Amino acid sequence: MVSNSRILNMLSKLGVFVLAIGLITGCAQEQNEKSADLVYVNWAEGIAYTNLAKVVLEDKMGYEVEITSADVGPAYTAIAQGDSDAFMETWLPVLHADYYDQFKDDIVDLGVVYEGTQSGLVVPEYVEIDSISQLNSVRDQFDGEITGIDAGAGVMKTTKNVIEEYNLDYELVQSSGPAMTSALQRAYEDEEWIVVTGWKPHWKFGRFDLKFLEQDEDKELWGTGQIHIMGRKDLSMDKPELANFLANMELTDAELADLMVTINESDEDNEVVARQWMQDNEDVIMDWIPADAQQGEM
Repeated sequence: MVSNSRILNMLSKLGVFVLAIGLITGCAQEQNEKSADLVYVNWAEGIAYTNLAKVVLEDKMGYEVEITSADVGPAYTAIAQGDSDAFMETWLPVLHADYYDQFKDDIVDLGVVYEGTQSGLVVPEYVEIDSISQLNSVRDQFDGEITGIDAGAGVMKTTKNVIEEYNLDYELVQSSGPAMTSALQRAYEDEEWIVVTGWKPHWKFGRFDLKFLEQDEDKELWGTGQIHIMGRKDLSMDKPELANFLANMELTDAELADLMVTINESDEDNEVVARQWMQDNEDVIMDWIPADAQQGEM
């Protein structure tokens, strides 16, 4: 027969074991809550403020952060399936309308990070036309090409609709954001004619004298809007602090322009530049951090 003292000893050890398991589980849960997996598109504005979000989360809130570049479609899929925490760049109400309609039941809108977007066909100021409807009359000067970006981007889909709506005798050339701006810079330096798929915010508007080609009143396929951050459906339940931080993120036109130009003109790693910008603009980023998550200087 087991003695009372032995039973008490066994219960005591069991209690210690359960407590240890609880502590390990709690630590694992806390560690999981202090991680973030953010997806962005390889566009200038997304690169800029996603790197900024990373360093703020790491330096000010103690997170481990992974950021991943992806095309728009895979980015939406990643958060809809719960593989990533947030997609940092949803353009609404126009460019990403199809993607949002497709995935809206499996994602959550965390709010607007930038207000006042604009997209369309962009040319240098020295180009002697002002509207999309004039493009066919000067086709040869543009070599019949519109320089685009990655195929899955909303601006590419809308441009295809524009080509059809205006009966443009142009080929939409797929490339990437960086490749498009490189082609624009080369043409600009030689004062050659070029038309590109463009959007604002973007550092190119601070570097070059550019203009959007005007739309006809009865053929307005582009409009102004906002950039939203979308999260996976259960983010607020699993990581409420991270969800609150992302919901608080907001940049003015001047702030984002400064950040983009600073990153673009630096030879340093994007994260290094974003960290310095954070340190120089504490008043901006401190408003994003939930009060109970502020760790002060680290």
